[in-house]
Amino acid sequence: MPKKKKIGSYPNAMIVMSLTAALFLIGFCGLLVIQSKKLVSIIRQNIEVRVFVDKEETTAGRDSILSVIKAKPYVLVSTEVTPITFVSKEEAAKEFIEGTKEDFAAFLGENPLRDSYRVKIQEDYFEEAKLQLIKKDLEKIKGVYEVVYQEDLADNINKNVTKIYVVLASFALIMLIIIVLLVNNTIKLAIYSQRFLIRSMQLVGATNGFIQRPYVVRGAVQGLIGGILAAVLLIVLQQLAVRNVEGLAMLQEYDKIILLVVAVLTLGVLIGISSTYQSLARYLRMALDDLY
Repeated sequence: MPKKKKIGSYPNAMIVMSLTAALFLIGFCGLLVIQSKKLVSIIRQNIEVRVFVDKEETTAGRDSILSVIKAKPYVLVSTEVTPITFVSKEEAAKEFIEGTKEDFAAFLGENPLRDSYRVKIQEDYFEEAKLQLIKKDLEKIKGVYEVVYQEDLADNINKNVTKIYVVLASFALIMLIIIVLLVNNTIKLAIYSQRFLIRSMQLVGATNGFIQRPYVVRGAVQGLIGGILAAVLLIVLQQLAVRNVEGLAMLQEYDKIILLVVAVLTLGVLIGISSTYQSLARYLRMALDDLY
């Protein structure tokens, strides 16, 4: 004989699996956003403003220029990278020759390049208008010959970053809507299988709150389990990627990843509670004839 389904049986595994898949996709979008923001931050930190020094400037004069630059509020403060690097004209010539494969000293007879400081700028100043002001401010320093940077690069990067964030945010929002609808329908089907049990409890005098409480608690537990499974999958995927993709380790911000995991768990509980409560409310108000 086929095994009879018990009255009140509930498709817990199906709901947990649906929630896990949904929360994993949402968490994955969040992980992409975190790592793309870190990548943009690294790119910005490696953009340099070059401060060229007058040829006749002495060592004491160069040290004075360095002291003034260090005091500027827009200079990057970081323990990960060196914010100000001195490049002598000999080092600059060597870099030029290695990059172009041409030895200009052979036909010029001298090194026309200048000593310079390469200055990294804080992210808050990474805009074309602000970089122009920085250029003018640095050129006022005594002993500075010229200040150069890659013009329009900041605006181009900012525009592209904005486009990436808009695409990722739109994708995440669309996924969230679709996923919530799918999970909601899954829980509705689960509650549908319980409609006669719910009506039986109403007939014996159970209040709506008494009927809803175990289902809502179960929805919260299912959301929490789904969130835990999704978080584990995310962490496993992230660790596999870090171990197998060179350079990906520098994009990891573990404090933000922890916040993302907490957000996934919280979202799972909220989706489980809200979907269960909404589905229950429908059957609690439904007439007996409509149950069939």
